[in-house]
Parts: sequence; structure tokens; C-alpha cells
Amino acid sequence: MWQIMTKILYLSVLVPFVFLPGCSSQKQTELNPPKNGGIYVVAHRGAHRGIPENSLPAYRKAIELGVDFIEIDVRTTKDGVLVSVHNDDVDSYAKDVTGKVNDFTLNELRTIDIGSRVGAEWAGTQVPAVEEILELCQGKCRVYLDMKEAPVAILEKLLKKYNMVNDAFWYSPSIRLPVFRKLAKECPRCIAMPDPIYKWLLPVTLQMLHPAVVATTRDAFSPDFARACHEAGAIVIMDEDESSENEWQQVIEWGVDGIQTDDPEGLINFLRRRKSEN
Repeated sequence: MWQIMTKILYLSVLVPFVFLPGCSSQKQTELNPPKNGGIYVVAHRGAHRGIPENSLPAYRKAIELGVDFIEIDVRTTKDGVLVSVHNDDVDSYAKDVTGKVNDFTLNELRTIDIGSRVGAEWAGTQVPAVEEILELCQGKCRVYLDMKEAPVAILEKLLKKYNMVNDAFWYSPSIRLPVFRKLAKECPRCIAMPDPIYKWLLPVTLQMLHPAVVATTRDAFSPDFARACHEAGAIVIMDEDESSENEWQQVIEWGVDGIQTDDPEGLINFLRRRKSEN
């Protein structure tokens, strides 16, 4: 019963937006081919195995590995600065510090040591500003923007500053229609990447937004999901369930175009070996 009620709720919100102005079609975007074996590699929170997640060292390591994209969890500080923090609070990142990210100014966040919990060698690692990450990535790799809490206009301005508007995917669940309408209105060149969350919401997502890129999870992904996206002119970036070669092989056979992974090094090695064997 709850599944039926969920479908009714989601569709009652989504379907009317199909016919409203501001939900314009996403123009298809020419993307550079993947660097490694035909599949885009997205480093989830950077290359963070043994390195503080969402930190400049994690993003730098991912770039050195040769990923196509790094994922950035975008949030806004109390003084309006965009930063990369996954959780909406800082409670799990350091001892004796609690509170919501948006309750801190950037300078206050800078005093939080997010590295010591990972290892003594990372003591003093700070929460990075999105601008620092874009400066690091410019000309080296693209960015996958997880829109946790960020004004479109401010982020667009930063992307323009670093000439990266065409190098960014904007991720958000399809149900967040205001985000996509605002994106279409304020930044028509920006590349929306909606996630239908449930596979039964894929058709209306494709009809509503006509995206160039669709995000999904391993649970929702299938050969039919990939086929529907490709027929609509969209590529698929899937968030893996586990970092394993068996999973990677299966979803590639099903037609996935990119994988967001916690093990970018392992995935890149797998793709390169797979390419050499074919």
C-alpha cells in the first residue's frame, strides 16, 4: 500500500510540471570520450580511501588517478560561501564539534580538523570551498555537483569564472522540480542530471526534463533503464552498490555509461585491463 501511495504522491507533484513553462528541454551536450575504457569514472567524494573525504587531498588524488569526474557535495555556509561537505552537520567529522554546516561561517569551518579521524598524517585538513576545488580541477577533470544546499546563481558564477559550465553535471532527485526549473531559467547551458530515484519515475523524468544525463543507483538500474535513457538521447551515470569487479562488469554489460565509485583506482585498473583484453 505504501508503494502505491508513494507513486501517487510523486506523480501528483511531477506530472503537472511537464506542461509548465520553465521546464525546457535540456539540449544535448557533446562530451569528451571517457579516459579509461569507454566508461566515465566518477570519484565519489574524491579518492577517499585512507584520505579525508570531500577534501582537497582526496580530490587531488582522484585527478592524479585519471578520473573523468569528481563528486562534490555542495552546501552553503552561514556567510554564503559554497563548500563541499556530505552531511548537513559537522558532528561526525571532528571531536567536540557539533552543528549544522549552515550555522558556521567559512572561517569557523576552517577551524575544524576533518583529517585527524582518518589518520595523524591528515591532521589539520580543512573543509574546502567549492572555488578551491574548481581551481584544482580546471583543465584536468570535470565535476559532478550533488546539490545538497546551494543557490544556482552563485554556483553558476563560479563555474563561469573557471570556464567550467560545460564541465559540470548538476545532480538532484527529479522530485526537486524547483531546482531544475531554476537551472533551466538561470543557466540554460548547464547540464542537468536528474535522478528519478524509482525506476517507475524514469518515463516522466525523461518526458519532463529531456536530460542529456540521468543519474541512478544500482538498485534502480537495469538493461531496460539504460535502453530507455539511450533511446531518449541521455547517458546514464550509476552510483555503485559495492566496489567490485563483478558489479562493474554486469552494469557495463547492461549499458551503463558511467559509474560513481568509492574505489576509482580499482575501477580504472579494471577498465584498462578490460580494454586491453578486448
